[in-house]
Amino acid sequence: MSTAPAIKVNNLYRYFGQLKAVNGISFEIPHGSVCGFVGANGAGKTTTMRILASLDYPTMGVAEICGINVVHHPEEVRRLIGWMPDHFGNYEHMTVVEYLDFYARAFGFSGKERKNRVQEVMEFTDLVPLADRFSNKLSKGMTQRLCLGRSLLHDPQVLIMDEPAAGLDPKARVELKHLIRVLAQEGKTIFISSHILSELGEMCDSLLFVNGGRIVHHGDAETLRQGTDALGGMLYDVQVTGDPQAVSDWCVINPHVEFLESRKTGGRIRIESTDPDRAAEVLARMIKDGLKVVEFHKEQRNLEDAFIDMLGRIDRGEGALPSAAPKPVLPAFTPPESN
Repeated sequence: MSTAPAIKVNNLYRYFGQLKAVNGISFEIPHGSVCGFVGANGAGKTTTMRILASLDYPTMGVAEICGINVVHHPEEVRRLIGWMPDHFGNYEHMTVVEYLDFYARAFGFSGKERKNRVQEVMEFTDLVPLADRFSNKLSKGMTQRLCLGRSLLHDPQVLIMDEPAAGLDPKARVELKHLIRVLAQEGKTIFISSHILSELGEMCDSLLFVNGGRIVHHGDAETLRQGTDALGGMLYDVQVTGDPQAVSDWCVINPHVEFLESRKTGGRIRIESTDPDRAAEVLARMIKDGLKVVEFHKEQRNLEDAFIDMLGRIDRGEGALPSAAPKPVLPAFTPPESN
């Protein structure tokens, strides 16, 4: 395995006329990790993934898979990646097993090796019961499993998956999450885009947020959930015995604490600090003042709220984007030499 990152993007740009689909992004994904690629429609996700899959040229910048430049050595890159697009074509009157056999031939498998590889992939993706079904007559979940099987035939090191959970029912999403985690445990690197942030948070080691063609966050989901609110405070859930109105009344007369919302046995409060010592002081004062606190814990934001909060900060000019730093002088794109 290469010592270079599984995926490396450095100052990548892709313009379509005046549209800046990708606007100077840089990131690295280590081997054996699962990274979620998050952003609204039109944020630049699919364009970035197509460049990584050697299906599009960047305007400027560099993209590499396992240290190999995707522009100058696309055939080498295609042997290393499995590409699972959001939409893909299949063929009428071709069964599932015939479909996978066709692509196994395209990947260079032959004879018994081809038959064995198709069987292995079908077993892994639970397609064996569907072997004789026509590939264009499958449900959405079955179709996604077929696309995943196709992308795994040549045993790639890196999987690039564009919205694989879109349109799946809950059962199919659970099955897909399980397959992704199994692949990660086998050491494969997975770069996956999705609008379902809660599910990405469960199965990804890191999240990469993009907005307007620019990176706005790259880190783990837990950091986002535990992050501060828009004003730099932390939210806590307080539960008491007795009158729940006591929580609201106490907050009114105490500094650095704000009551946000009543609940059945208490309420949500905001402490104007991220310092855990401040939270401990607030709890101690509550107990000293006679509140019968039975539960006091920091609330975790859901990832959707964290993402929206982050974009709001950027719109207000409160957060610097990585690409807001002075831009380097970039070389113009040079097409690969013709053979």
